[in-house]
Amino acid sequence: MNPGDLEAPDIEWAALSPSLIVFGAAVIGVLIEAFLPRRSRYTAEVILGIAALAGAFAAVVALAAGGRATSEAQIAGMGSLAVDGPALFLQGVILLVGLVSVFLFAERRLEPAAHGRPVDSFAAQPAAVPGGAAEQEAVKAGHTTTEIFPLLLFAIGGMLLFPMANDLLVLFIALEVLSLPLYLLCALARRRRLLSQEAAIKYFLLGAFASAFLLFGVAMLYGYAGTVTYGGIADVVSGDPGTIEPGLASTMGNDALLLIGGAMVLMGLLFKVGAVPFHMWTPDVYQGAPTPVTGFMAAATKVAAFGAMLRLLYVVLPGLRWDWEPVLWGVAIASMVAGAVIAITQTDVKRLLAYSSIAHAGFILSGVVAISEDGVSSVLFYLAAYSFVTLGAFAVVTLVRDAGGEATHLSKWAGLGRRSPLLAAVFALFLLAFAGIPLTSGFAGKFAVFRAAADAGAMGLVIVGVLASAIAAFFYIRVIVLMFFSEPKADGPSVVIPSPLTMSVVGLAAAVTVVLGVAPQYFLDLASDAGVFVR
Repeated sequence: MNPGDLEAPDIEWAALSPSLIVFGAAVIGVLIEAFLPRRSRYTAEVILGIAALAGAFAAVVALAAGGRATSEAQIAGMGSLAVDGPALFLQGVILLVGLVSVFLFAERRLEPAAHGRPVDSFAAQPAAVPGGAAEQEAVKAGHTTTEIFPLLLFAIGGMLLFPMANDLLVLFIALEVLSLPLYLLCALARRRRLLSQEAAIKYFLLGAFASAFLLFGVAMLYGYAGTVTYGGIADVVSGDPGTIEPGLASTMGNDALLLIGGAMVLMGLLFKVGAVPFHMWTPDVYQGAPTPVTGFMAAATKVAAFGAMLRLLYVVLPGLRWDWEPVLWGVAIASMVAGAVIAITQTDVKRLLAYSSIAHAGFILSGVVAISEDGVSSVLFYLAAYSFVTLGAFAVVTLVRDAGGEATHLSKWAGLGRRSPLLAAVFALFLLAFAGIPLTSGFAGKFAVFRAAADAGAMGLVIVGVLASAIAAFFYIRVIVLMFFSEPKADGPSVVIPSPLTMSVVGLAAAVTVVLGVAPQYFLDLASDAGVFVR
């Protein structure tokens, strides 16, 4: 090949602008950590994070308004990224969740001031031995860990790429970019440092196994199809004679490569959504991580991972529907039943919400199994509704405290409705939304996914889902009864009055929960318009 024959790659920069804005801000955040004096970093990082995520969300809205979600949908980035309705819808949800999460990360009124200086929920010096001299000196000096903001931005950047990946290598890279910052963030709790580090190690080790499975699956699919692009693999799976090269004839007859490869990639994605039997990390990590990180992770990671799973199943492997549909039936039923039943036995609020999230993964899988445009749009709506309810619930958990920090044991929540009626009422609203009670966003979401599943003939899945919802309603209502109909203990926890940052998170989550429950039609139509993948 002559040097003159080389062509520069043609990159659609405008179509990729949301991700580029977030990654650019993350790099600037790293430079702020390197060059700004410590006293100026917090303000600069918070302003940068809010501006970048708001700007990226505005870019998503502009792309959608320009028709990129419908008629102008395209494959960008040399065929490796898809800019279409599902990608833009999920990117918008992730950016809004990330923007609100910045407020939670920036909260500095919940912990008692250390030596006269306000501190946050994160370790003063993460690299120090918990309880050691170096950590004590950092606490005494009033240090705060502002590198959490660039880590948050890098995680959000990876999540933006995940649902728009149109290439198996980009899918793997996006998975690592979103996961590695989360492993670090889980280890940074200011209190219960050892529990936090244990959670991070478990998450890292199990996440590494899941990434390895996904990478092996990528290799097998490449061996089968001779390409890593979604469209190329789909053509080979469907047996399109115009795309089959002579060199592929020997591997195409080997369905074992295709089936095992597809299963391993799917396993990596099921791990990220926390579905049974890949859920074992969820309760420990949710309990041990700093609560702002738990809220962000529980809301945003599910959105990104389900987006990637939808694209994989609907674009790459629709020809294998009869192979993977029964598997997802089993995973969905196991997730709904196990999540709901095991949650009944939990005595810690964060672990209860963790098992609740496992059950919700099963509910969302009911919409995935529908294999229809209604299925896609119902999953999109459910993810949007669920993410804000989850973020609001964990924001409330950060406010209930005793001398040891957050009071997460359920016995300490007894009588909370008498100590702080407004906060308990808001938490009750979130629990009712999780349970799927009418006039909340949870009911609209569950109704949408169950209707899509029923229309697709998956009535057995709907029946199991309704029964699991009834079981789940028991432990949600049990917490509400505990808060409002039990006597408060004399030495019970107090509700900290937060800054406007956390108050705005709780208020916004409650408003979204009510609006999506009372008047969901506009947002259902929005999800329906965004429910078609570009191929």
